[in-house]
Amino acid sequence: MEILVFLPLQTRKPVKMGKLSAIGVTLESFTSGGDDIIGKIIEIWVQFRVPVLAPLLRILMYVSLAMSVMLFVEKVYMSVVVGFNCLFGRKTEKRYKWEEFKDDVELGSSVYPLVLIQVPMFNEREVYQLSIGAACGLSWPSDRIVIQVLDDSTDPVIKDMVKVECEKWASKGTNIHYQVRDNRKGYKAGALKEGLKHQYANECDYVAIFDADFQPEPDFLWKTIPFLHHNSELGLVQARWKFVNSDECLMTRMQEMSLNYHFKVEQEVGSSTHAFFGFNGTAGVWRMAALNEAGGWKDRTTVEDMDLAVRASLKGWKFLYLGSIKVKNELPSSLKAYRYQQHRWSCGPANLFRKMIYEIMINEKVTLWKKLHVIYSFFFVRKIVAHIVTFVLYCVVIPASVWIPEVEVPTWGTIYIPTVITILNAVGTPRSFYLVVFWIVFENVMALHRTKATFIGILEAQRVNEWVVTEKHGGASKAKTPTRQHGRLGFKLSERILMLELCVGIILFVSGCYDLAFGKYYYYIYLYLQSIAFVIMGMGYVGIQVPNS
Repeated sequence: MEILVFLPLQTRKPVKMGKLSAIGVTLESFTSGGDDIIGKIIEIWVQFRVPVLAPLLRILMYVSLAMSVMLFVEKVYMSVVVGFNCLFGRKTEKRYKWEEFKDDVELGSSVYPLVLIQVPMFNEREVYQLSIGAACGLSWPSDRIVIQVLDDSTDPVIKDMVKVECEKWASKGTNIHYQVRDNRKGYKAGALKEGLKHQYANECDYVAIFDADFQPEPDFLWKTIPFLHHNSELGLVQARWKFVNSDECLMTRMQEMSLNYHFKVEQEVGSSTHAFFGFNGTAGVWRMAALNEAGGWKDRTTVEDMDLAVRASLKGWKFLYLGSIKVKNELPSSLKAYRYQQHRWSCGPANLFRKMIYEIMINEKVTLWKKLHVIYSFFFVRKIVAHIVTFVLYCVVIPASVWIPEVEVPTWGTIYIPTVITILNAVGTPRSFYLVVFWIVFENVMALHRTKATFIGILEAQRVNEWVVTEKHGGASKAKTPTRQHGRLGFKLSERILMLELCVGIILFVSGCYDLAFGKYYYYIYLYLQSIAFVIMGMGYVGIQVPNS
């Protein structure tokens, strides 16, 4: 009796499903006592697994595989577009007119449009001088540019420092305005909206936005404004980000790989095929008329930049992405800051999709093809499916199939499709190709966080409008020695522990051990690697640790 019960579990051959009443009989037998308790527990598990768990896992597997195919097709399509453009030299910017501004003796500087530069910031002790200096260093006729520093700082010391910095540049003749509010309503969107209420802002033709850690080159306006000035249909020109601290730690290298793909592929494809993509919130120039026609800034989600871009696109405005223009900026180098950023970037789009899907569907100004692109490709596949399938398939379905052998995940779903998707993502950063394994397990861990945030956005649950400003260090992270020692600098291990990640890591490790003993698909190789990644990140041993001042 004992051998007959134990062999099916070892050989991973499914036991034929009996009547559901057999479960009750087994339970009764178990409670009444028996010689082999372990054998009876196994028998109960087998009889419960086959009729109940296996069908549920099989449904989840089919859904995950369907989403995986959606993502695969989207990735291949975008890669084909980028490859075609590169092969035939079809640069998007060549579709639009670009001419240098010519001086006019009679008109003087009035031949140049009036440009507003907005620099929103919040307690930016480490980078405020860099960002203000870069904005004031932009080359443009001095009487045709206005710098607006929107300071929402709550620290009075930092607020005074920012104010003094603005006064210093004003004393040099720079047309700079230091603006503050008595509240933080709407966060960044609220600050930008408030800044546009001033008379001098309304007189401007274009507005360029740079977050506090962004440092545009002096010729940024000379390269971007002509596109807007000579092409009346363009509402936005977006530049690319250049990461100054990508080599700071392994976590910043992983981020560089993901963001390079976003800019080199997703933004480029959107610009070249539909003249639409998500505004990145910074390093871009808006036509003031497009911004106003779209309804201005709204704070209904944590992705006010994407919200504005979608509304402007529905009004018929076109966008241009210029990958040749790069603006220096900083990547989050601490895990805490990165997790907050990714929560906002995952929750916000999902919530915006919920709020705008009907508005997109009934819009009459754009073509059906463009509406399909925005709803299916831009929102559903890239902002929802991509997050969910990464975690569910690789961290739920595959580990669960180890314990429920009745469900077999096809090889094309576990090896072929993931391999192609990974290669397509990694080619955007050739120098980091050897880190692809680290990138895979890192992204799978972050997929847990992103999946949770995505569902929060879709369901409008708690934390849906949580806004935590991404911490920036400037040069501080190099000046203050990064450390992983906790006691000496006051770090508490309890403050770094992420219990959810640790629990998932333990489950994956146990699943790997079971697969090593009884499995036949060698899942344990992947499960061990992934469990280690979850445990390391769950313990907070990722990124740098900068002690508080």
